[in-house]
Amino acid sequence: MAASSLNLLRYFYCGGGRAPRRATKEALCSLLRRIPSPSRRHCCSTRVGTAAAKEQSCLRSYDLVALEYADLNLPNKASEELGHVRIRQHVNPLSSSFSMPARVPDWNEVFRDPTLPLMVDIGSGSGRFLIWLAKRNPEVRNYLGLEIRQKLVNRANLWMKELALSNVHFLFANATVSFDQLVSTYPGPLMLVSILCPDPHFKKRHHKRRVVQRPLVDSIIKNLMRGGQLFIQSDVLEVALDMRNQFDAEGDVLHHIDAFDQSLLCDSEGWISSNPMGIRTEREIHAEFEGAKIYRRLYQKWI
Repeated sequence: MAASSLNLLRYFYCGGGRAPRRATKEALCSLLRRIPSPSRRHCCSTRVGTAAAKEQSCLRSYDLVALEYADLNLPNKASEELGHVRIRQHVNPLSSSFSMPARVPDWNEVFRDPTLPLMVDIGSGSGRFLIWLAKRNPEVRNYLGLEIRQKLVNRANLWMKELALSNVHFLFANATVSFDQLVSTYPGPLMLVSILCPDPHFKKRHHKRRVVQRPLVDSIIKNLMRGGQLFIQSDVLEVALDMRNQFDAEGDVLHHIDAFDQSLLCDSEGWISSNPMGIRTEREIHAEFEGAKIYRRLYQKWI
């Protein structure tokens, strides 16, 4: 696909944190038809059906994710070795099967330079987000993804090896149980922690399964370097408020970024208007495609 076409598509779907322009879907279909078939996976079907069915066959969140991460050129070897990776969308982190702490790796084997500042993504999902960042910052920062679904970890590490990246790694870990012992042994400073669209666990009796709980909050604050940052976001307002309330309560240690950097625009309720990381997560792409708002906060440790 021509770079200009990809840029146009990003204009439609990444414009300053605004809701996607639904009126442009026909134009996007035209762009998607020009993508080689392995990438677009039969989108823009011409089969006869209702207008809604045609629209659904034309644009899927999978297609938009593939486009946003197209320059990664992720190899097919992972799919060949692991087969079709089917996962449960939500798992219970309180299950006994996730209660064992993750083994602390030899950081010299995991990263080429384990003294570089570290970013930890809690709930790294497929890993595309961290791999994209790692590929663009090979000598600047190391990236560690903690994910509770083993198959996603296996595939992400295969992608990482195929791309010959030495500054990113993924661990099968329950962050609530393992975060502190992992990051406290890392030789370099903890510069950034991200918690992006975590499992919402909507039912009140399941709120205790949410990843942001008191022990994790304390561990993040304890290990984060002075000047280090914490980025949280969710497309579920209730979950975003739950995280925000817990980190806002740490105002003696954490300040929201607008106290340091006025260039990051926030709305009237204090949510950051657009993603500051340079690329959206897969969940973020899907949610904005559906017209949902993403609620973001970025904190900095000031003492």
